[in-house]
Amino acid sequence: MFQFSETVQIPVDSFHATSGGRKMVMTHEIHWIITIAPPRGNTMKFIRRPDLTPQTRIDIVMLAWLNQGVYGKMTQIAKAYRISRTLLYQLLLAATVQLDVLFSDQHRMQSPAASLEPLALLLRLEGNCSIASISAIFKRLGYQPNSVGHLSASFQAYGQGLPSTLSMPSQTAVFYLGDEIFALHTPILVTIEPHSTAILRIELAANRSASTWKAHFDTLQAHHFSSIGLASDRGLGLVAGYREAHPEALWVSDQFHEFHDLFTLRSQWERKAYGAIAKEDDAVRKFHHAKSESNLRKRLLQYEQAQQACEQAMARYDQLDTLLQLLQEALQLCTSQGKLRTKAGVSSELTSLFHLLKEMEDAALDKILQLLQAHLDDIIVPYQQAEIMYAQLLAQVPQHILEALSLAWHHDHLSHQSQGQQKHYHHFERQQWLDVADGLLEQDIEPIQTLVFDQLDSIIRASSLVEMVNGLIRPYLHSCKGHVTQEMLNLIMFYHNHHRYKSGKRKGKAPIELLTGQALQSDWVDLLLSQVAAGHQVACGASAPSRASLELLPHPLERPRPAQMSSEPACVKAAADVSNASTRQRDKAA
Repeated sequence: MFQFSETVQIPVDSFHATSGGRKMVMTHEIHWIITIAPPRGNTMKFIRRPDLTPQTRIDIVMLAWLNQGVYGKMTQIAKAYRISRTLLYQLLLAATVQLDVLFSDQHRMQSPAASLEPLALLLRLEGNCSIASISAIFKRLGYQPNSVGHLSASFQAYGQGLPSTLSMPSQTAVFYLGDEIFALHTPILVTIEPHSTAILRIELAANRSASTWKAHFDTLQAHHFSSIGLASDRGLGLVAGYREAHPEALWVSDQFHEFHDLFTLRSQWERKAYGAIAKEDDAVRKFHHAKSESNLRKRLLQYEQAQQACEQAMARYDQLDTLLQLLQEALQLCTSQGKLRTKAGVSSELTSLFHLLKEMEDAALDKILQLLQAHLDDIIVPYQQAEIMYAQLLAQVPQHILEALSLAWHHDHLSHQSQGQQKHYHHFERQQWLDVADGLLEQDIEPIQTLVFDQLDSIIRASSLVEMVNGLIRPYLHSCKGHVTQEMLNLIMFYHNHHRYKSGKRKGKAPIELLTGQALQSDWVDLLLSQVAAGHQVACGASAPSRASLELLPHPLERPRPAQMSSEPACVKAAADVSNASTRQRDKAA
């Protein structure tokens, strides 16, 4: 802060007339004070005034509320309490928001216990928290009930009110993707629909035999699902059970599992090639550090051997990598000219590539190729379906337009599997071929594009989508810490089918919406609570309200406190008692 002073003459105007009627000049000394703002980082700290008690603040808000719209009153109140008008308006806004929440209809209808239900479900399913973690969160926030027993019984009751199999109102033809997950050596059988990724049935099974899988598929058929085919790995019970349940349907061998060992071998050879490069660099370094002639000869010989081994490892990896790239291209559904590959063409290309791979003379590679050659007829099954579909599309779409749309679909399909510049490239190519088709067609391209894309999407070559669903399920199994029940699987299935994807080509859509074509009217939490409440009302013979208030259940061995007595329906408690009884029976059997 700096202070300056100077003397100035101020002429006096008519407001300061002298007794003689003349004007005069007054001399004043003016002090100028210049304040330099503090540098950044040394800002003034906020200090809460202790004299403004909560009651004082309430009085301020009341005065401001009563004097809204009166000119000058806000300034008068601010001066009276020595506060800024900004703080006054902030207090007024906060009070308005709180009063709006307090007197809203939603707040009056919602009980504290009911508000815990969505929170517990969100933490368990959306947040993937374990029950012990949810209990710790509730305890920290002071929510009641918060014990692990209460929460476990609640989730058990929710799961009992949910089905383990989707049911359709009428017969629906779908393609199955099937797989098995293990939770502490206990198999979980999962079947999904590929385009929507909806879980059709999830089952905690005693084994994974053919009879168990047959009963699994029979249950789906009883719920109005008609199977077109199944894509899966070569699980003996899975394949045999499906063929018993649907002897005339199509079974597609999963290309991901068929070629997995081959691409794993490429990664191993790549690591070996990098290891050989490192050994060659090390041999060069040792040669440069050699001093004596004998040591120089020794190090030179080691370098020549390392160099030869490095060149062989690199050449072997490059050859395998090139052939596998050709293999990936041969397995694509569409050629670079826009034609769909035929069964005979794919068989011929794969046979030639297998012959070239066999010439590399590696024992591990020969073993893999022997299995692939034995499974060749199963691998090329989808291309027979593509031949039939191509002929059907040619009857509806001109060939040159069909080829352009096929290439557009091909790049659209690859764009979902690519990243970075490669993804942008496929997006660009997709749009280019769509523009070509649009220019060749005199009418609107969108209906024909939808027809072609839907038909090509229906050709299933791999069950990798079910692996994706399994990847979503596994974290919940880990958080269960081995205590996996069918009720928990029912909860997981309902959440997966009714939650909306946040990214990807299914963004903003729930699997059940894609499967049925009908939009959901509310969030998955509300749908779950409504369905569980409806199921309990049917079980108890209740008639009136469509949405009963469910509360977190008390532990059966704990005496409820008067302030925490549950107001839930008796049927919910009965469901929890049944769940606890079944749990005790399983424990005794174990």
